[in-house]
Parts: sequence; C-alpha cells; structure tokens
Amino acid sequence: MSKVREETTLPEYTNGGYLDQINFSDTFATTNHQSNLKEITHLVFNNPPKWIQWLFHLRNKLVNLLGLKTEIPADYNERFSIGGYIGFFKIFFISDTKIVLGANDTHLNFRAIVLNNNEALYNIKVITLVQYNNAFGKVYMRAIAPFHRVVVKRMVKSAYKK
Repeated sequence: MSKVREETTLPEYTNGGYLDQINFSDTFATTNHQSNLKEITHLVFNNPPKWIQWLFHLRNKLVNLLGLKTEIPADYNERFSIGGYIGFFKIFFISDTKIVLGANDTHLNFRAIVLNNNEALYNIKVITLVQYNNAFGKVYMRAIAPFHRVVVKRMVKSAYKK
C-alpha cells in the first residue's frame, strides 16, 4: 500500500458552500486511525520539510512583487476554533469528521478540507478547492499546480500512520 494516493473524484459533499464555484480541485488521501482530526491537520499543515518551507519562502518573495498577500493577517491566532489558524490558513469550519481551512485573496480563494471518512484504508482526505477571482488567478494556479501537487502529496504523507 502506498502511503499517499491522489484520488480522481471529489466527494459529493466537498464544497458545502465554502466557495461560489470550483475552478480547480484535487484530493490526496492517506491512512491514519491513531490521531484525531485536529492532530492530523497539524501533522499536514504545521510540519513541512525544509524544502517545502524554502518553496513557500520563494513563493512569498515572488508574489509579494505582484501585490498578493504574504504577511501574517491582523487577526492571526493559533486557537483551534473557527477564526483561528493552522499554519497560515484560517479555520472556517470544524466538526468531528471535517476541518475546513483556507484563504481569500484578490486573485483566488481557496479551501483545504481535511476529512476523515473512517474507511479502513485512505480514511484521511485532504481536498483542495480553488475559485479564480480573475484571469491572474487562473494563470497563477496553472503555474503553481505542478508544484502544488508535489507539495500537498508530501505534506499529506506526514499524517500517515499504520
């Protein structure tokens, strides 16, 4: 069994009204029946390897020149509650089986959904949803999509536990 797999279909409940439309999406799945959803979300988003940290740093340097958000938001806090943050993503929704994180910017809005469907294998799904707000959002996402997939797959791998 692979530690992480990319899934080609989105669960039917994916958007749940979090975005007006979905222009890009992907799903990566792993197995973890030992940790709760809060712990899993922290494993995915708060433990990037050094090379991913470097890529985020490079991304922020480049997009800052284009006027995109790179600074810590004024409402930043690490409380595990709606309005708190995990890593640099705001928490929009929390339940026993789903946590929705995300960010809104001028070029695009995105949501990352961490879901536990309690299946025997690949019970943890990390779903990315993106809504383009303008043509730049579409161009931006096309440019970073190959990196995004590699990075998210590696980040999801950090939550794998037999």
